[in-house]
Order: sequence, then structure tokens, then C-alpha cells
Amino acid sequence: MRYFMTFMLATILAFPVSAHHSDAGIDLNSLVTLEGTITGFYWRNPHVYFTVETMDGRGERVEWTVQMGSAITSARRGWTRDSLSAGDRVTVQAYPAQDGHPYGILSRSAGSLERAGEIIFTEGLYAAEATATPSSLEGNWMTNHPSNPLTTGRFFTVELRLTEKGVAARAAYDEFSYENPEANCIGRPPPAAIIASNLFAMQIEINEEEELVVIRSEFWDEERTVYMDGRAHPEDSERFPSGHSIGWWDEGALVVDTANFANHRSPYQMGVPSGNQKHVVERYRLNGEGTRMIVEFTLEDPEYIAEPLTHSRELIYSPQVELSSYDCDPEAARRFMSD
Repeated sequence: MRYFMTFMLATILAFPVSAHHSDAGIDLNSLVTLEGTITGFYWRNPHVYFTVETMDGRGERVEWTVQMGSAITSARRGWTRDSLSAGDRVTVQAYPAQDGHPYGILSRSAGSLERAGEIIFTEGLYAAEATATPSSLEGNWMTNHPSNPLTTGRFFTVELRLTEKGVAARAAYDEFSYENPEANCIGRPPPAAIIASNLFAMQIEINEEEELVVIRSEFWDEERTVYMDGRAHPEDSERFPSGHSIGWWDEGALVVDTANFANHRSPYQMGVPSGNQKHVVERYRLNGEGTRMIVEFTLEDPEYIAEPLTHSRELIYSPQVELSSYDCDPEAARRFMSD
């Protein structure tokens, strides 16, 4: 086996890897090329991984861990748990960890995975297509990926304007440690599921009898109950991982107001925390033709975010997409850690 590295400018960084923890700690300006033998393939969430044994420049064996997307997103690109097997000879291109430990993220934009001369890496992501017309907001929904290519961490990195406290917290964040909530299978609170809807389906269920709306996402198996009975948020001392959501109808649009968020070290996958001042208002409505759902949100957290962030996108009604369980596996969640 032989090991070699080639460094090259990644010319399409605007279309980043499909990472579920952020790109922090990953050198997106370089590619490492590995030639060796597959020693393991791990079909789990939050990431699919494979390990590949190579030889370093000193002739010593080194086992690299290469991260892919989740099992959900990988399956929608055509992968299965049998796509790789121990003993397969491969050539892999990946973005490496900045700290030098043998870990990387499979390159979707500029790299490949080749086995026995055949490129087996499937480029691109699942693209939602309209197959039916909804009669209401109920049902399963996904964003069309090409129109919203940024992954969750990259989106917030580009869009958030931070306070001094937010900047300092981000600079102090250690992506490859237990400080990362993902290492403990702690998911991302709203509005992360909306941004991740280009990768993970969302579902809306309306229960008029009980005056409830339930919003689910494949992303970290999030399930939120929106109380539509006119109640207010509870006292500030009552705080919840996904916040406390109340809602109402406004000219056919569902408005969801969420507050009382529990503290979270990195809800935006970029090392910026959130706390008890975080507030999210979402608005869900069908477009004029009734063929798409327009989702808008405004995110405020004056402790860490210098100005409110407002975002809007279209989701496509996707009854053909079955919601899959994320079912985060703790062992898989910690493979990215450097210790």
C-alpha cells in the first residue's frame, strides 16, 4: 500500500461537503489523496464512516477515518450499507483535519472515491421533485437542494452577524472535543431543521381537535409541539432543548413563536452558543399556486447575534419521501474527536 498527499486549491468552496458537524477544524483549502485498503465501513448516524489503511512517508501503516454524510442522505444518493467492504482497494480524496490527525471528510465537490478503477462516489444530493399538489400545510416537505446548496453550519457562518461575545465564543470553540454537542448526540434546535431541509425531510401534522400542530424533522429526530390554544410561553425558568412553541393562524399562514430555549453550545454548527434570550418566529404558508410551501423565519439572540437574521425558502411537497429515523449512535457521533 502506498500513501500520498496532494494539496490543491478547492475551487468550489461555495458548495461545501455534506458535514453534520461544522466545517470548523477541517482544511477546506486542501485535499488529501489516500490510496489503500478499506478496513471498516460504518453505516450509522449522525455520520457514515469508513476507515482506510495506508502507508505514510516513513513506511509506517496509518489508518485514516473518512466521514461521509448521514445514513439518510447517503441512502438518497444511492449508497447502501454494503457499498464498501473490508479489503476493498480504494483511492480517496478528502478534506483533512487541520490539527493533523488522520481524519477527513469525503470531498463531494472536487474529489472522488475510486475502487478498482471505478469511481463509485455518487456526486450531488437528493433533489426534491413535485409529484403532487398539497391541499394544506400537512405532509412531508423538502427543499430543492440546488436552490439552497449551503449546509447548516456553512449557512449560519455566512449569514450571522455576531456580537463581540459571539465572536469570542466561536474563537474558543473546540470542534474536535466533547464541547461539541454532537459528541453527546445533542441535536440542533430551531431554526436548524429549516436550513437542513435540503438534506432532511420535514413533516407538519395539524390536530385541530386538540389545538396542536406537530412539526417533525429527520434532522436529529426533532419533534416540536406548537400550542394553538392561545396560551403564553411559560416563565423564563422553564427551558427546553427545542424551545417552547406557541402558534396561531394569520390569513391562512401558520405563525410559530418559539422561546425558552435551553442553553446550547453550538446550535448553528459553528461554535456560537445560544441562551435564554434566543427567540425564533416562523411563518409557513402555501404559495399563490398552492404548489410550494414558503417558510420564513426571524432569529434573534442579542447576547450572541448582533442583528436579527431573516431567511425565506420554498419547500416542495414530498409525499413520496418517507421520514427516516436519525437514531444518533454515540460511537459514530464521537469518531471525529481527536483524543
